Amino acid sequence: MKAGRRQFLLAAGLLPLVRPLRAAGERVVIVGGGWGGLSAASHLRRLAPEIDVTLVDRQPAFTSFALSNRWLVDQGDSSIEKRDYTAVAANWGYRFVQASVDSIDRAQRTVTTSSGRLPYDWLILAPGIRENYAAWQVDDPKAVADLRQRHSGAMLNAADLPALKKRLAGFKGGDLLMTIPPAPYRCPPAPYERAMLIAWWLKTQKIPGKLVVIDPNPMMPAFRSILLDRFKAQITYLDHARVRQVDIARKTVTTDTDDIRFDEASLCPPQEAADLLWQAGLIRRDDGGTATGWADQGGLGFRSAADERVFIIGDAAGLASPLFGHYPETRHVANRMGAIVARQIATAVSGKTFPALLPESVCHVVSSVEPLEYTRIEASYRQRGDGFLMQQVKQTREPNPAGEDVAWAESMYRDFLRP
Repeated sequence: MKAGRRQFLLAAGLLPLVRPLRAAGERVVIVGGGWGGLSAASHLRRLAPEIDVTLVDRQPAFTSFALSNRWLVDQGDSSIEKRDYTAVAANWGYRFVQASVDSIDRAQRTVTTSSGRLPYDWLILAPGIRENYAAWQVDDPKAVADLRQRHSGAMLNAADLPALKKRLAGFKGGDLLMTIPPAPYRCPPAPYERAMLIAWWLKTQKIPGKLVVIDPNPMMPAFRSILLDRFKAQITYLDHARVRQVDIARKTVTTDTDDIRFDEASLCPPQEAADLLWQAGLIRRDDGGTATGWADQGGLGFRSAADERVFIIGDAAGLASPLFGHYPETRHVANRMGAIVARQIATAVSGKTFPALLPESVCHVVSSVEPLEYTRIEASYRQRGDGFLMQQVKQTREPNPAGEDVAWAESMYRDFLRP
């Protein structure tokens, strides 16, 4: 059915509502089946099983490649976690609807999807993020598709990783350009871990090439000495450099100060909240009225500033505190956000009291291959007396890793995939 006709029929009431799993009770609709949305669904079923929970995602299955960086240079497991949403939902006891979301009517508390209308009492939005190629003056859809096909940085979509690995395997020398998005972006340590692994690969494979890293941010301290000292022959690192334009035909990237040519590239443009939040008018604006690109919701409870019945979690979440900015856009944080929102809704619906929570983040990144060494990065949060959130980041060397990264991923998957 064409989108225009479907919207007309929905508006006229000629398409049915998607029937709830239970006949009565509060209804929660969750849009987005990533780490945050799945966490919210599973925790709601554990905390308040009387609530009717519906998860909506356009894809039929959850797909995650949590440890992909080392796989790119043949230093890690190639297994991708893939689970059918219908099976996961059946195991936990909630409903899954495979559909795209056309619109949200907050006044009527209804989500319109390609499969029908979903009424809700509470709405959790976990739509993820999108890449903003327009910031590089690449806004024609064909040009965007061409750039992604030739030089995707594969930071958002697991489906892009095999092509990137193939391009790396075919790189025989010259300048290999890698861009890091301006913060905030998904998984802050990931680009630096990837840069280190690619530099190690260039060195051990004796490839006569150099990795040129364009980074608009300050470098993460855990990687400074490794990238600038240990691999100084393999890396040219340009910090506080912002990409302004990309010319694929000329294989040139323009920054504020230079035109930089490349022979191969892994290009990661700026990131921002997914389309759905823009369409729903849930993007925060600064004091001058300019859209920030990220959701407008609280750093404590993740409620939308526009609607107390709407929660926004995961990578699209906006400013958490003026003291540190955004929560890190990690899988761990998305998982914790889902659990926190589930507790808030369960408390409101069931009358039970659950302890207040703040998210935390843990990740294990490879900081050296020979000898093998990980760095454990932990972020924790507390509320200051004036109400502002504070962040504490701790970095710990793990000189003799024993599979802590795999154990972490498995524990996360058990939390929302396997009851």
